[in-house]
Amino acid sequence: MTSFKHIDTKVIHSGEPSPRHDNAVVTPIYQSAMFVTAGEDDYHDLKYIRLNNTPNHDVLHARLAALENAEAGLVTASGMAAISTALITVLKSGDHLLIQDCVYGGTNDLLTDNFKEFGFEFDFIDESDPASWESKLKSNTKAIYVEAIANPMMSVPALKDVTDFAKSHQLVSMIDNTFTSPYNFRPAEWGFDLSIHSATKYLNGHSDIVAGAVIGRKDLVENVRRTLNHLGGTLDPHACFLLERGIKTLSLRIERQNASALTMARFLDEHGKINGVNYPGLVSSPDHERAKTYFDGFGGMLSFYVRGSADTAQQFMEHTRIPLMAPSLGGTET
Repeated sequence: MTSFKHIDTKVIHSGEPSPRHDNAVVTPIYQSAMFVTAGEDDYHDLKYIRLNNTPNHDVLHARLAALENAEAGLVTASGMAAISTALITVLKSGDHLLIQDCVYGGTNDLLTDNFKEFGFEFDFIDESDPASWESKLKSNTKAIYVEAIANPMMSVPALKDVTDFAKSHQLVSMIDNTFTSPYNFRPAEWGFDLSIHSATKYLNGHSDIVAGAVIGRKDLVENVRRTLNHLGGTLDPHACFLLERGIKTLSLRIERQNASALTMARFLDEHGKINGVNYPGLVSSPDHERAKTYFDGFGGMLSFYVRGSADTAQQFMEHTRIPLMAPSLGGTET
């Protein structure tokens, strides 16, 4: 398999098999639930859609790893399938997790609604104050979890401190890299063990599938895959095909989204009817210098405060002409 240096090439060509499948330029959709056995001696090696190892899966796994300069990659049926399966793999009953105090709502609900049932413990930490983390550490702490850019407040954790802290205390370092994408940030380069994505967002970029990804250390990703094989959160071959196609335009889309969001953030930051803008690309952002250190771009997401009441904010949303009010992000529509 050829190795490419630049991400603009990786998004298109990394992970392609050699020789190609029947010389096809585009990976064919292998719409077969199972494949004839070939002497495999491990259940997880059998070719079967649920075991995440069809030709459509294999191309994506290699491409995702290449995009973040990591050892391995894995696709899942959704971002939440990636998050929940990764956590269930890393943590066992009685284990403790440190997690930043501003995270995606689905992740927060998983912690507060389901973790007790699994026998997991957790504590929230201030992701920007490494000196405070030691006080939350316990003898049963096994992992630390942050988001590259927090949803929805757009704060940026002290990311190098996270990996240094994890290594010094033998913890698994985990990061949700959805808001940055591999184009802007590659966690493995900074020492993170596992990177998680809702591939529904930037990786696919076309608002037509739901998918997730786990990228990182080979041994950990393989453990996550084996857990996923039993939980069943597998991406189907046609969705794999669409995700592979979506990734091919990742560089072009993110470059434009970076530029558009920065232009919008600057406009809103100077607007008389806006009380404040959360975007790490703004020089006025408290996280701007930190973001410049880690990221190649600041992403396409921002949040801001409309002057007035909640009704005023609702009226603003109802009167937008280009943005669509829908429960996701990263698509080409906006």
